[in-house]
Amino acid sequence: MDHAAVLALFDRELREGARPDGPGARVERIGPVVRQTAPRHGWNGVVWSGLGGAAETGERYEGGPDPRGTDADGVIAAQIAYFTGLNRAFEWKLYGHDLPADLGQRLVAAGFTPGPEETLMIGEISGLRLDTEPPEGVRIVPVTDRAGVDLVADVHEKAFRIDASWLRRQLLDRLTAAPGTVVAVVALAGREPVSAARMELVPGTRFAGLWGGGTVDAWRGRGIYRTLVAHRARVAAERGYRYLQVDASSQSRPILERLGFAPLTTTIPYVYGP
Repeated sequence: MDHAAVLALFDRELREGARPDGPGARVERIGPVVRQTAPRHGWNGVVWSGLGGAAETGERYEGGPDPRGTDADGVIAAQIAYFTGLNRAFEWKLYGHDLPADLGQRLVAAGFTPGPEETLMIGEISGLRLDTEPPEGVRIVPVTDRAGVDLVADVHEKAFRIDASWLRRQLLDRLTAAPGTVVAVVALAGREPVSAARMELVPGTRFAGLWGGGTVDAWRGRGIYRTLVAHRARVAAERGYRYLQVDASSQSRPILERLGFAPLTTTIPYVYGP
C-alpha cells in the first residue's frame, strides 16, 4: 500500500469530499472549510480545511500567492460564530499533516479544548489478517432494531464510562433512515452483551470506517475486538469497499498493526462549546 497516495485519497474522498453522516445532517464547503451541521445529538464540526498556502509551501500560483493562503484566525473565528449562532458545540478535526503547522495552537488560543491524540490507521482489506474467531461461548449478532441499539449503547457506556444517549439516537436514526450506510454488531456471551462496534459505509468512496469498538472490562484480552474488526472487514469487502479506516487509541493501535493496518498520521479533536 502506497501510504502517501492512500492518505491523499482519504483526504479527497472522506474529508474534502465529505458526505452527510446521518439523517438531518448537511455538509457544505464555505471557502477553505468543509463543515457538517447536524441535529444536536449528531456530529457537528469541521472535517477539512485548506488553510495552507504560499507561506507554508513556498508555492506560487499564476497571478500571485496561493489563494488558499487564508487568514487562519479569521476562518476559525467565522466557524465559532456560525456554530455558536446555532447554539451547537462543535469539533474541529485536526490531522497531523494539516496546515498551517501551528493550527492546533491557533485553535487553543481561540478557545478550543484538545482531546486525546489518536492515530489514523488504514488497511487494504485484501491484505488484512482476518482469520480470527470469537472465544468459545461468544457469538456476534447484527444490530437492526431499537433493542439491538440499546445493547450497543449499554456496552459503550460500560466500556468507555461515558453517557451514550447520543449514540442511541444517532445509530437508531441511521438504521431507520439509511440502513445501507451503517453496520452495527454486538458480541453476546450467552445473553450478556460484552462487546460492540459499528462501521460507517460512505457510498461512492473506497473507504469504510470502523468506530466504537469497545469491550467490557471482564472480557478484555480474549480476542473479541479482533473478531469484531474481522467481521466488519468481511462485510465491507462484500459490499465493494477497498480500505478500512480507524482512529485508533494507543490501546487498539498494536492490535490493528498485527492485523495489517498501517499508521498514516495523527488526529486530534479540538472541541468548542457555545
